[in-house]
Amino acid sequence: MIERLRGDGPKFSIEFFPPRDTADEAVLWKAIRELEPYDPAYMSITYGAGGSSRDGTVRSIARVATETTLVPMAHLTAVNHSVAELRNVIGWYASVGVRNILALRGDPPGDVYGEWIPHPEGLTYAEELVQLVRELGDFCVGVSAYTYGHPRSSDLESDTKYLVRKLRAGADFAIAQLFHDPEDFLRLRDRVAATGCDVPVLPGVMPLTTMRTLQTTIKLSGAPAPRKVLDRLEPLADDPKAFRAAGIDVTTELCEKLLAEGVPNLHFYTFNRSKATREVIARLGLVPARA
Repeated sequence: MIERLRGDGPKFSIEFFPPRDTADEAVLWKAIRELEPYDPAYMSITYGAGGSSRDGTVRSIARVATETTLVPMAHLTAVNHSVAELRNVIGWYASVGVRNILALRGDPPGDVYGEWIPHPEGLTYAEELVQLVRELGDFCVGVSAYTYGHPRSSDLESDTKYLVRKLRAGADFAIAQLFHDPEDFLRLRDRVAATGCDVPVLPGVMPLTTMRTLQTTIKLSGAPAPRKVLDRLEPLADDPKAFRAAGIDVTTELCEKLLAEGVPNLHFYTFNRSKATREVIARLGLVPARA
């Protein structure tokens, strides 16, 4: 995967969540097939809170690896897993041809801000999971980053220190959680670079198509949206069509600024739908000629 990011020109990637039932699976695969011709640098499927959706992740990522032309990246969390169980999952990923893993400690089940209690035979830190994946094979490994700092970090300086520790444990890249302003992400990138660490940090982007996606972005980022964004979108809350059009404009403008600053890849959270992501990447000129 990391080799694809080093190619000529900016790239994009896409993220899905695992299906809960057969209806969800049909929606997921419709989106996957619609985005496959756009040749993303890679695609990923999340692991679910507390590892609860592990089976859906494993089954879906195996299908991607064996039935599509996409480059798959599997998420893996340490939540509720012993080291032996983690070894088994990593081995299974390798057996179906998945060579890219996003290694996450994960959130406490039921409460992302709750107390973290490691499995008695498991791991405590994401950097330990990075090291475990590295020990078990020739994987490309990613980690998470937080533009505004992890909820448990006391300040941005300490947050950067722990992020760099994860990167230096053997990670090839980091994906930043959601943010509202390109300058916020660029400051994160610059903080990492200032430590002498040259591992790429990639921005996570969610197209703003509804009030729900705006609220989700605010919640997941851990920071309020800037007034300039709210002033453009909140007056359109009762007009879904106008809100969507303005939201796609806001998302595209954010991405344009990131690309102008040399960001090599935009990581899109799709909500298992393809249309908004396809619109944004078309506006950005990231659609391959054969799509």
